[in-house]
Amino acid sequence: MIKPTLAAFAARLSSVDLKNSNLTTFTPERIKIEILSGLTVALALVPEAVAFSFVAGVHPLVGLYAAFIVGLITALIGGRPGMISGATGALAVVMVALVASHGIEYLFATVVLMGVMQILAGFFHLGKFIRLVPHSVMLGFVNGLAIVIFLAQLTQFQVPGPDGVKVWMSGWPLADMLGLVVLTMVVIWIMPKITKAIPAPLAGIGVVAAIVIVFGIDVPRVGDLASIKGGLPLFHIPDLPINLETLKIIFPYALILAAIGLIESLLTLNLVGEMTGKRSGASQECVAQGIANTVTGFFGGMGGCAMIGQSMINIKSGGRTRLSGISAALFLLAFILVASSMIEQIPLAALVGVMFMVVIGTFAWQSLTFLRRIPLTDALVMLLVTIVTVMSDLAIAVVVGVIVSALAFAWKNATHIHASVHVIDADTMVYQIEGPLFFGSIDGFSNLFSPHSDPDLVIVDFMNSQVVDQSALQAIEALASKYEHHGKNLQLRHLSHDCHKLLNRAGQLIVDSDDDPSYGIAVDYSIKTGMFGGGH
Repeated sequence: MIKPTLAAFAARLSSVDLKNSNLTTFTPERIKIEILSGLTVALALVPEAVAFSFVAGVHPLVGLYAAFIVGLITALIGGRPGMISGATGALAVVMVALVASHGIEYLFATVVLMGVMQILAGFFHLGKFIRLVPHSVMLGFVNGLAIVIFLAQLTQFQVPGPDGVKVWMSGWPLADMLGLVVLTMVVIWIMPKITKAIPAPLAGIGVVAAIVIVFGIDVPRVGDLASIKGGLPLFHIPDLPINLETLKIIFPYALILAAIGLIESLLTLNLVGEMTGKRSGASQECVAQGIANTVTGFFGGMGGCAMIGQSMINIKSGGRTRLSGISAALFLLAFILVASSMIEQIPLAALVGVMFMVVIGTFAWQSLTFLRRIPLTDALVMLLVTIVTVMSDLAIAVVVGVIVSALAFAWKNATHIHASVHVIDADTMVYQIEGPLFFGSIDGFSNLFSPHSDPDLVIVDFMNSQVVDQSALQAIEALASKYEHHGKNLQLRHLSHDCHKLLNRAGQLIVDSDDDPSYGIAVDYSIKTGMFGGGH
Protein backbone atom coordinates (compact mmCIF):
# COMPACT_ATOMS: atom_id res chain seq x y z
CA MET A 1 0.00 0.00 0.00
CA ILE A 2 2.91 2.35 0.76
CA LYS A 3 4.69 1.93 -2.55
CA PRO A 4 1.81 3.03 -4.81
CA THR A 5 1.21 5.98 -2.51
CA LEU A 6 4.82 7.14 -2.76
CA ALA A 7 4.71 6.71 -6.51
CA ALA A 8 1.50 8.74 -6.65
CA PHE A 9 3.06 11.42 -4.46
CA ALA A 10 6.09 11.56 -6.75
CA ALA A 11 3.92 11.72 -9.84
CA ARG A 12 1.96 14.60 -8.30
CA LEU A 13 5.20 16.58 -7.93
CA SER A 14 6.13 16.10 -11.55
CA SER A 15 4.77 18.79 -13.85
CA VAL A 16 5.66 17.02 -17.11
CA ASP A 17 4.24 13.83 -18.57
CA LEU A 18 7.56 12.03 -18.83
CA LYS A 19 6.24 8.96 -20.56
CA ASN A 20 5.06 11.08 -23.47
CA SER A 21 8.08 13.40 -23.51
CA ASN A 22 11.21 12.81 -25.53
CA LEU A 23 13.68 14.45 -23.20
CA THR A 24 16.67 13.08 -25.07
CA THR A 25 15.92 15.53 -27.92
CA PHE A 26 17.30 18.97 -27.09
CA THR A 27 14.90 21.25 -28.88
CA PRO A 28 15.26 25.02 -28.35
CA GLU A 29 12.27 24.87 -25.97
CA ARG A 30 13.82 22.03 -23.95
CA ILE A 31 17.17 23.85 -23.75
CA LYS A 32 15.43 27.03 -22.54
CA ILE A 33 13.55 25.10 -19.83
CA GLU A 34 16.72 23.35 -18.65
CA ILE A 35 18.77 26.57 -18.49
CA LEU A 36 16.05 28.57 -16.71
CA SER A 37 15.60 25.69 -14.28
CA GLY A 38 19.34 25.74 -13.62
CA LEU A 39 19.20 29.50 -12.97
CA THR A 40 16.41 29.00 -10.46
CA VAL A 41 18.37 26.31 -8.66
CA ALA A 42 21.52 28.44 -8.60
CA LEU A 43 19.66 31.32 -6.94
CA ALA A 44 18.37 28.94 -4.27
CA LEU A 45 21.85 27.44 -3.78
CA VAL A 46 23.48 30.70 -2.74
CA PRO A 47 21.90 31.26 0.71
CA GLU A 48 22.01 27.53 1.45
CA ALA A 49 25.73 27.27 0.71
CA VAL A 50 26.48 30.40 2.75
CA ALA A 51 24.39 29.21 5.69
CA PHE A 52 25.98 25.75 5.71
CA SER A 53 29.43 27.35 5.58
CA PHE A 54 28.58 29.24 8.78
CA VAL A 55 27.39 25.98 10.35
CA ALA A 56 30.68 24.27 9.48
CA GLY A 57 32.69 27.26 10.70
CA VAL A 58 34.32 28.10 7.35
CA HIS A 59 34.31 31.07 4.95
CA PRO A 60 31.20 31.32 2.72
CA LEU A 61 33.31 30.85 -0.42
CA VAL A 62 34.30 27.38 0.86
CA GLY A 63 30.65 26.38 0.73
CA LEU A 64 30.03 28.12 -2.59
CA TYR A 65 33.03 26.43 -4.21
CA ALA A 66 31.77 23.08 -2.95
CA ALA A 67 28.31 23.76 -4.37
CA PHE A 68 29.85 24.65 -7.75
CA ILE A 69 32.33 21.77 -8.03
CA VAL A 70 30.17 19.01 -6.53
CA GLY A 71 27.14 20.25 -8.46
CA LEU A 72 29.02 20.36 -11.79
CA ILE A 73 30.72 16.96 -11.54
CA THR A 74 27.65 15.07 -10.33
CA ALA A 75 25.56 16.76 -13.03
CA LEU A 76 28.03 15.51 -15.65
CA ILE A 77 28.50 11.91 -14.49
CA GLY A 78 25.94 11.27 -11.72
CA GLY A 79 23.50 8.41 -11.67
CA ARG A 80 20.34 10.49 -12.10
CA PRO A 81 20.00 13.41 -14.55
CA GLY A 82 18.11 16.28 -12.97
CA MET A 83 19.40 15.64 -9.45
CA ILE A 84 21.21 18.54 -7.75
CA SER A 85 24.16 18.20 -5.38
CA GLY A 86 26.05 20.73 -3.29
CA ALA A 87 27.06 21.68 0.24
CA THR A 88 24.52 20.34 2.75
CA GLY A 89 23.65 20.84 6.39
CA ALA A 90 23.85 17.11 7.15
CA LEU A 91 27.58 17.20 6.38
CA ALA A 92 28.19 20.65 7.87
CA VAL A 93 27.13 19.62 11.37
CA VAL A 94 29.77 16.87 11.33
CA MET A 95 32.50 19.13 9.92
CA VAL A 96 32.18 21.85 12.55
CA ALA A 97 33.90 19.80 15.28
CA LEU A 98 36.85 18.96 13.00
CA VAL A 99 37.30 22.56 11.87
CA ALA A 100 37.08 23.86 15.44
CA SER A 101 39.65 21.39 16.79
CA HIS A 102 42.14 21.05 13.91
CA GLY A 103 41.50 23.77 11.33
CA ILE A 104 40.32 24.00 7.76
CA GLU A 105 43.31 22.21 6.18
CA TYR A 106 42.27 19.02 7.98
CA LEU A 107 38.78 19.52 6.58
CA PHE A 108 40.09 19.62 3.02
CA ALA A 109 42.08 16.41 3.59
CA THR A 110 39.04 14.77 5.15
CA VAL A 111 36.88 15.68 2.14
CA VAL A 112 39.49 14.10 -0.19
CA LEU A 113 39.52 10.88 1.86
CA MET A 114 35.72 10.96 2.03
CA GLY A 115 35.63 11.07 -1.76
CA VAL A 116 38.02 8.14 -2.09
CA MET A 117 35.79 6.07 0.22
CA GLN A 118 32.73 6.92 -1.86
CA ILE A 119 34.52 5.94 -5.08
CA LEU A 120 35.41 2.57 -3.51
CA ALA A 121 31.80 2.15 -2.43
CA GLY A 122 30.76 2.64 -6.04
CA PHE A 123 33.37 0.22 -7.42
CA PHE A 124 32.27 -2.47 -4.96
CA HIS A 125 28.59 -1.78 -5.78
CA LEU A 126 27.69 -1.01 -2.17
CA GLY A 127 25.03 1.39 -3.40
CA LYS A 128 22.78 -1.59 -4.18
CA PHE A 129 22.13 -2.00 -0.46
CA ILE A 130 19.93 1.08 -0.58
CA ARG A 131 17.25 -1.33 -1.81
CA LEU A 132 17.08 -2.60 1.80
CA VAL A 133 15.53 0.71 2.82
CA PRO A 134 11.75 0.10 3.09
CA HIS A 135 9.23 2.55 1.65
CA SER A 136 8.05 3.41 5.16
CA VAL A 137 11.60 4.66 5.84
CA MET A 138 11.58 6.55 2.53
CA LEU A 139 8.35 8.32 3.49
CA GLY A 140 9.77 9.16 6.91
CA PHE A 141 12.91 10.48 5.22
CA VAL A 142 10.86 12.68 2.87
CA ASN A 143 8.65 14.05 5.65
CA GLY A 144 11.52 14.56 8.07
CA LEU A 145 13.63 16.36 5.50
CA ALA A 146 10.69 18.60 4.56
CA ILE A 147 10.38 19.60 8.21
CA VAL A 148 14.15 20.20 8.45
CA ILE A 149 14.03 22.43 5.34
CA PHE A 150 11.13 24.38 6.88
CA LEU A 151 12.90 24.86 10.21
CA ALA A 152 16.09 25.96 8.44
CA GLN A 153 14.19 28.82 6.78
CA LEU A 154 13.02 30.21 10.11
CA THR A 155 16.51 31.53 10.81
CA GLN A 156 15.90 34.10 8.05
CA PHE A 157 13.30 35.69 10.34
CA GLN A 158 16.03 36.59 12.83
CA VAL A 159 18.11 39.78 12.89
CA PRO A 160 21.12 40.83 14.98
CA GLY A 161 20.08 42.39 18.29
CA PRO A 162 21.76 45.26 20.14
CA ASP A 163 24.25 42.91 21.77
CA GLY A 164 24.99 41.04 18.53
CA VAL A 165 22.83 38.05 19.43
CA LYS A 166 20.15 37.25 16.87
CA VAL A 167 16.56 37.96 17.87
CA TRP A 168 13.23 37.32 16.16
CA MET A 169 11.77 40.00 13.94
CA SER A 170 8.72 41.90 15.16
CA GLY A 171 6.46 44.72 14.07
CA TRP A 172 6.66 46.06 10.51
CA PRO A 173 9.92 44.27 9.58
CA LEU A 174 8.23 40.95 10.35
CA ALA A 175 5.09 41.99 8.46
CA ASP A 176 7.15 43.02 5.41
CA MET A 177 9.07 39.75 5.48
CA LEU A 178 5.95 37.61 5.82
CA GLY A 179 4.13 39.58 3.15
CA LEU A 180 6.94 39.09 0.63
CA VAL A 181 7.20 35.39 1.49
CA VAL A 182 3.47 34.94 0.90
CA LEU A 183 3.66 36.97 -2.32
CA THR A 184 6.45 34.72 -3.61
CA MET A 185 4.39 31.61 -2.82
CA VAL A 186 1.32 33.07 -4.54
CA VAL A 187 3.29 33.89 -7.69
CA ILE A 188 4.74 30.36 -7.74
CA TRP A 189 1.24 28.91 -7.36
CA ILE A 190 -0.38 31.12 -10.00
CA MET A 191 2.42 31.21 -12.60
CA PRO A 192 1.86 27.70 -14.07
CA LYS A 193 -1.79 28.62 -14.68
CA ILE A 194 -0.69 31.63 -16.75
CA THR A 195 2.35 30.33 -18.59
CA LYS A 196 4.99 27.61 -18.31
CA ALA A 197 7.51 29.54 -20.37
CA ILE A 198 9.27 30.66 -17.19
CA PRO A 199 9.78 28.36 -14.18
CA ALA A 200 7.38 29.38 -11.44
CA PRO A 201 10.06 29.65 -8.71
CA LEU A 202 12.17 31.91 -10.93
CA ALA A 203 9.13 34.10 -11.62
CA GLY A 204 8.45 34.35 -7.88
CA ILE A 205 12.03 35.42 -7.15
CA GLY A 206 12.03 37.91 -10.02
CA VAL A 207 8.72 39.57 -9.11
CA VAL A 208 9.52 39.96 -5.42
CA ALA A 209 13.10 41.11 -6.08
CA ALA A 210 11.84 43.76 -8.50
CA ILE A 211 9.28 45.06 -5.99
CA VAL A 212 11.86 45.25 -3.20
CA ILE A 213 14.49 46.99 -5.34
CA VAL A 214 12.13 49.45 -7.07
CA PHE A 215 10.33 50.52 -3.89
CA GLY A 216 13.42 50.30 -1.69
CA ILE A 217 11.77 48.03 0.89
CA ASP A 218 14.10 47.49 3.83
CA VAL A 219 14.21 43.70 4.23
CA PRO A 220 17.14 41.28 4.66
CA ARG A 221 18.90 40.45 1.44
CA VAL A 222 21.42 37.82 0.34
CA GLY A 223 24.25 40.31 0.84
CA ASP A 224 23.32 40.59 4.52
CA LEU A 225 24.43 36.99 5.02
CA ALA A 226 27.88 37.49 3.51
CA SER A 227 29.60 38.71 0.37
CA ILE A 228 29.69 36.03 -2.31
CA LYS A 229 32.27 37.82 -4.47
CA GLY A 230 35.35 35.74 -5.23
CA GLY A 231 37.64 34.32 -7.88
CA LEU A 232 38.03 30.93 -9.49
CA PRO A 233 38.72 28.07 -7.09
CA LEU A 234 42.46 27.29 -7.14
CA PHE A 235 44.17 23.92 -6.85
CA HIS A 236 45.47 23.48 -3.32
CA ILE A 237 47.06 20.47 -1.65
CA PRO A 238 45.98 20.40 2.03
CA ASP A 239 48.80 21.82 4.15
CA LEU A 240 49.17 19.26 6.93
CA PRO A 241 51.62 16.52 7.91
CA ILE A 242 51.13 13.30 5.96
CA ASN A 243 51.54 10.61 8.61
CA LEU A 244 49.63 8.00 10.59
CA GLU A 245 48.64 10.50 13.26
CA THR A 246 46.90 12.67 10.66
CA LEU A 247 45.09 9.62 9.27
CA LYS A 248 43.85 8.75 12.75
CA ILE A 249 42.35 12.23 13.03
CA ILE A 250 40.66 12.48 9.65
CA PHE A 251 39.64 8.85 9.05
CA PRO A 252 36.65 8.74 11.48
CA TYR A 253 35.29 12.04 10.12
CA ALA A 254 35.80 10.92 6.53
CA LEU A 255 33.98 7.64 7.17
CA ILE A 256 31.01 9.37 8.79
CA LEU A 257 30.83 12.03 6.08
CA ALA A 258 31.08 9.41 3.32
CA ALA A 259 28.27 7.37 4.86
CA ILE A 260 25.97 10.35 5.42
CA GLY A 261 26.67 11.73 1.96
CA LEU A 262 25.93 8.43 0.24
CA ILE A 263 22.79 7.72 2.26
CA GLU A 264 21.32 11.14 1.53
CA SER A 265 22.38 10.96 -2.13
CA LEU A 266 21.01 7.47 -2.73
CA LEU A 267 17.71 8.22 -1.01
CA THR A 268 17.37 11.37 -3.10
CA LEU A 269 18.31 9.27 -6.14
CA ASN A 270 15.42 6.90 -5.39
CA LEU A 271 12.97 9.76 -4.84
CA VAL A 272 13.95 11.51 -8.07
CA GLY A 273 13.76 8.12 -9.80
CA GLU A 274 10.17 7.71 -8.60
CA MET A 275 9.35 11.16 -9.96
CA THR A 276 11.04 10.77 -13.35
CA GLY A 277 10.22 7.11 -13.90
CA LYS A 278 13.90 6.12 -14.08
CA ARG A 279 15.61 3.75 -11.67
CA SER A 280 19.09 2.27 -11.02
CA GLY A 281 22.33 4.26 -11.20
CA ALA A 282 23.25 3.79 -7.51
CA SER A 283 26.85 2.68 -8.12
CA GLN A 284 27.36 5.40 -10.71
CA GLU A 285 26.08 7.99 -8.24
CA CYS A 286 28.48 6.71 -5.55
CA VAL A 287 31.44 7.10 -7.93
CA ALA A 288 30.25 10.52 -9.08
CA GLN A 289 29.85 11.77 -5.50
CA GLY A 290 33.29 10.37 -4.68
CA ILE A 291 35.04 12.02 -7.62
CA ALA A 292 33.24 15.29 -6.90
CA ASN A 293 34.32 15.35 -3.26
CA THR A 294 37.89 14.29 -4.04
CA VAL A 295 38.23 17.17 -6.52
CA THR A 296 36.48 19.57 -4.14
CA GLY A 297 38.97 18.82 -1.37
CA PHE A 298 41.83 19.84 -3.66
CA PHE A 299 40.10 23.09 -4.69
CA GLY A 300 39.19 24.53 -1.31
CA GLY A 301 35.61 23.24 -1.00
CA MET A 302 33.86 21.74 2.03
CA GLY A 303 32.42 18.75 0.15
CA GLY A 304 28.79 17.88 -0.39
CA CYS A 305 26.12 15.44 -1.48
CA ALA A 306 22.69 15.38 -3.11
CA MET A 307 20.25 18.10 -2.02
CA ILE A 308 16.61 17.08 -1.95
CA GLY A 309 15.31 20.65 -1.69
CA GLN A 310 17.19 21.93 -4.74
CA SER A 311 16.46 18.71 -6.62
CA MET A 312 12.75 19.30 -6.03
CA ILE A 313 13.10 22.89 -7.27
CA ASN A 314 14.80 21.61 -10.41
CA ILE A 315 12.18 18.94 -11.11
CA LYS A 316 9.33 21.34 -10.35
CA SER A 317 10.85 23.91 -12.70
CA GLY A 318 10.97 21.37 -15.53
CA GLY A 319 14.65 20.34 -15.33
CA ARG A 320 15.03 16.70 -16.33
CA THR A 321 18.44 16.37 -18.00
CA ARG A 322 22.06 16.94 -17.10
CA LEU A 323 21.91 20.35 -18.70
CA SER A 324 19.90 21.81 -15.81
CA GLY A 325 22.45 20.67 -13.22
CA ILE A 326 25.36 21.88 -15.34
CA SER A 327 23.62 25.24 -15.85
CA ALA A 328 23.02 25.59 -12.10
CA ALA A 329 26.71 25.04 -11.34
CA LEU A 330 27.88 27.44 -14.05
CA PHE A 331 25.38 30.13 -13.02
CA LEU A 332 26.62 29.78 -9.43
CA LEU A 333 30.21 30.31 -10.60
CA ALA A 334 29.09 33.34 -12.62
CA PHE A 335 27.45 34.77 -9.50
CA ILE A 336 30.75 34.44 -7.63
CA LEU A 337 32.89 35.90 -10.40
CA VAL A 338 30.87 38.70 -12.01
CA ALA A 339 27.33 39.00 -10.66
CA SER A 340 27.78 39.04 -6.90
CA SER A 341 26.54 42.63 -6.54
CA MET A 342 23.27 41.78 -8.31
CA ILE A 343 22.65 38.50 -6.48
CA GLU A 344 23.33 40.13 -3.12
CA GLN A 345 20.34 42.43 -3.72
CA ILE A 346 17.85 39.54 -3.90
CA PRO A 347 15.59 39.59 -0.83
CA LEU A 348 15.84 36.54 1.38
CA ALA A 349 12.04 36.54 1.62
CA ALA A 350 11.81 35.46 -2.03
CA LEU A 351 14.15 32.52 -1.47
CA VAL A 352 12.33 31.59 1.74
CA GLY A 353 9.06 31.59 -0.21
CA VAL A 354 10.57 29.23 -2.79
CA MET A 355 11.78 26.86 -0.08
CA PHE A 356 8.40 26.95 1.67
CA MET A 357 6.81 25.83 -1.59
CA VAL A 358 9.43 23.07 -1.76
CA VAL A 359 8.38 22.00 1.73
CA ILE A 360 4.72 21.89 0.71
CA GLY A 361 5.55 19.89 -2.41
CA THR A 362 8.03 17.55 -0.69
CA PHE A 363 6.03 16.56 2.38
CA ALA A 364 4.01 13.41 1.66
CA TRP A 365 0.69 14.74 2.88
CA GLN A 366 -1.11 11.56 1.85
CA SER A 367 0.94 9.66 4.40
CA LEU A 368 -1.10 11.37 7.14
CA THR A 369 -4.37 10.01 5.73
CA PHE A 370 -3.38 6.36 5.40
CA LEU A 371 -1.56 5.96 8.73
CA ARG A 372 -4.52 3.98 10.09
CA ARG A 373 -4.84 1.86 6.96
CA ILE A 374 -1.30 0.49 6.83
CA PRO A 375 0.30 -2.05 9.21
CA LEU A 376 1.04 -0.53 12.60
CA THR A 377 4.74 -1.35 12.23
CA ASP A 378 5.04 0.61 8.98
CA ALA A 379 3.24 3.60 10.51
CA LEU A 380 5.51 3.58 13.57
CA VAL A 381 8.65 3.26 11.44
CA MET A 382 7.56 6.19 9.26
CA LEU A 383 6.91 8.39 12.31
CA LEU A 384 10.14 7.24 13.99
CA VAL A 385 12.29 8.09 10.96
CA THR A 386 10.59 11.49 10.64
CA ILE A 387 11.24 12.33 14.30
CA VAL A 388 14.85 11.12 14.33
CA THR A 389 15.58 13.01 11.09
CA VAL A 390 14.36 16.22 12.71
CA MET A 391 15.90 15.65 16.15
CA SER A 392 19.21 14.07 15.09
CA ASP A 393 20.33 13.51 11.49
CA LEU A 394 19.39 11.64 8.35
CA ALA A 395 21.96 8.83 8.57
CA ILE A 396 20.94 7.82 12.09
CA ALA A 397 17.26 8.06 11.15
CA VAL A 398 17.66 5.73 8.17
CA VAL A 399 19.76 3.22 10.12
CA VAL A 400 17.23 3.21 12.96
CA GLY A 401 14.35 2.81 10.50
CA VAL A 402 16.00 -0.10 8.69
CA ILE A 403 16.88 -1.87 11.96
CA VAL A 404 13.38 -1.49 13.39
CA SER A 405 11.83 -2.65 10.10
CA ALA A 406 14.17 -5.67 9.97
CA LEU A 407 13.40 -6.63 13.57
CA ALA A 408 9.68 -6.27 12.93
CA PHE A 409 9.97 -8.44 9.82
CA ALA A 410 11.95 -11.08 11.70
CA TRP A 411 9.45 -11.13 14.56
CA LYS A 412 6.51 -11.40 12.19
CA ASN A 413 8.06 -14.34 10.34
CA ALA A 414 9.20 -15.94 13.59
CA THR A 415 5.57 -16.31 14.66
CA HIS A 416 4.40 -17.67 11.30
CA ILE A 417 6.07 -21.06 11.37
CA HIS A 418 3.67 -23.95 11.96
CA ALA A 419 3.02 -27.49 10.78
CA SER A 420 0.15 -29.48 9.34
CA VAL A 421 0.26 -32.94 10.91
CA HIS A 422 -0.94 -35.95 8.91
CA VAL A 423 -1.14 -39.44 10.41
CA ILE A 424 -0.51 -41.99 7.64
CA ASP A 425 -0.91 -45.11 9.80
CA ALA A 426 -0.14 -46.24 13.32
CA ASP A 427 3.59 -46.18 12.63
CA THR A 428 3.96 -43.13 10.33
CA MET A 429 3.35 -39.39 10.79
CA VAL A 430 4.05 -36.45 8.44
CA TYR A 431 4.83 -32.88 9.59
CA GLN A 432 4.18 -30.43 6.72
CA ILE A 433 6.23 -27.36 7.74
CA GLU A 434 4.83 -23.95 6.79
CA GLY A 435 6.89 -20.73 6.99
CA PRO A 436 10.60 -19.84 6.93
CA LEU A 437 13.01 -21.53 9.33
CA PHE A 438 15.62 -19.08 10.61
CA PHE A 439 17.11 -17.86 13.89
CA GLY A 440 13.89 -16.20 14.97
CA SER A 441 11.63 -19.20 14.37
CA ILE A 442 13.74 -22.11 15.63
CA ASP A 443 12.04 -22.16 19.06
CA GLY A 444 8.63 -22.37 17.45
CA PHE A 445 9.94 -25.06 15.10
CA SER A 446 11.28 -27.19 17.96
CA ASN A 447 7.98 -26.93 19.85
CA LEU A 448 6.07 -28.43 16.90
CA PHE A 449 7.44 -31.93 17.56
CA SER A 450 6.90 -34.54 20.29
CA PRO A 451 9.69 -37.12 19.86
CA HIS A 452 8.66 -39.08 22.95
CA SER A 453 5.08 -39.68 21.77
CA ASP A 454 5.42 -39.67 17.97
CA PRO A 455 5.28 -43.00 16.06
CA ASP A 456 8.36 -44.90 14.93
CA LEU A 457 8.61 -43.15 11.53
CA VAL A 458 8.33 -39.35 11.35
CA ILE A 459 8.55 -37.51 8.02
CA VAL A 460 9.30 -33.76 8.06
CA ASP A 461 8.35 -32.14 4.75
CA PHE A 462 9.91 -28.72 3.97
CA MET A 463 8.12 -28.17 0.64
CA ASN A 464 6.36 -25.04 1.95
CA SER A 465 9.27 -23.85 4.07
CA GLN A 466 12.78 -22.59 3.49
CA VAL A 467 15.90 -23.15 5.55
CA VAL A 468 17.51 -19.71 5.79
CA ASP A 469 20.58 -19.71 8.04
CA GLN A 470 22.96 -21.56 10.33
CA SER A 471 20.55 -21.51 13.26
CA ALA A 472 17.97 -23.33 11.12
CA LEU A 473 20.50 -26.04 10.20
CA GLN A 474 21.44 -26.52 13.84
CA ALA A 475 17.75 -26.76 14.78
CA ILE A 476 17.33 -29.60 12.24
CA GLU A 477 20.44 -31.30 13.62
CA ALA A 478 19.06 -31.02 17.16
CA LEU A 479 15.70 -32.47 16.06
CA ALA A 480 17.44 -35.43 14.43
CA SER A 481 19.36 -36.06 17.66
CA LYS A 482 16.15 -36.07 19.72
CA TYR A 483 14.45 -38.68 17.52
CA GLU A 484 17.64 -40.74 17.44
CA HIS A 485 17.74 -40.62 21.24
CA HIS A 486 14.22 -42.08 21.38
CA GLY A 487 15.13 -44.82 18.89
CA LYS A 488 12.84 -43.51 16.17
CA ASN A 489 13.34 -42.92 12.45
CA LEU A 490 13.26 -39.40 11.02
CA GLN A 491 13.05 -38.54 7.33
CA LEU A 492 13.61 -35.06 5.90
CA ARG A 493 12.01 -34.27 2.57
CA HIS A 494 12.15 -31.40 0.09
CA LEU A 495 15.32 -29.81 1.44
CA SER A 496 17.65 -28.13 -1.03
CA HIS A 497 20.89 -29.74 -2.18
CA ASP A 498 22.71 -27.00 -0.30
CA CYS A 499 21.05 -28.17 2.91
CA HIS A 500 22.04 -31.73 2.10
CA LYS A 501 25.70 -30.73 1.87
CA LEU A 502 25.66 -28.60 5.00
CA LEU A 503 23.78 -30.89 7.34
CA ASN A 504 26.09 -33.20 9.28
CA ARG A 505 24.21 -35.65 11.52
CA ALA A 506 20.88 -35.30 9.69
CA GLY A 507 22.37 -35.47 6.20
CA GLN A 508 21.75 -39.19 5.82
CA LEU A 509 18.10 -38.73 6.81
CA ILE A 510 17.26 -36.62 3.74
CA VAL A 511 15.12 -38.29 1.09
CA ASP A 512 16.00 -37.03 -2.39
CA SER A 513 13.20 -36.13 -4.79
CA ASP A 514 12.94 -34.68 -8.30
CA ASP A 515 10.98 -31.71 -6.97
CA ASP A 516 13.49 -30.72 -4.28
CA PRO A 517 13.89 -26.92 -4.12
CA SER A 518 17.11 -25.17 -5.03
CA TYR A 519 18.35 -22.27 -2.89
CA GLY A 520 21.47 -21.29 -1.00
CA ILE A 521 21.99 -20.99 2.75
CA ALA A 522 23.51 -17.90 4.35
CA VAL A 523 26.24 -19.84 6.16
CA ASP A 524 29.81 -21.07 5.69
CA TYR A 525 30.57 -24.72 6.37
CA SER A 526 33.81 -26.62 6.79
CA ILE A 527 33.65 -30.20 5.47
CA LYS A 528 36.76 -31.21 7.39
CA THR A 529 35.58 -30.10 10.82
CA GLY A 530 31.85 -30.45 10.32
CA MET A 531 31.44 -27.09 12.04
CA PHE A 532 29.34 -24.16 10.98
CA GLY A 533 31.06 -20.82 10.35
CA GLY A 534 29.92 -17.23 10.11
CA GLY A 535 27.20 -16.19 7.72
CA HIS A 536 27.99 -14.14 4.64
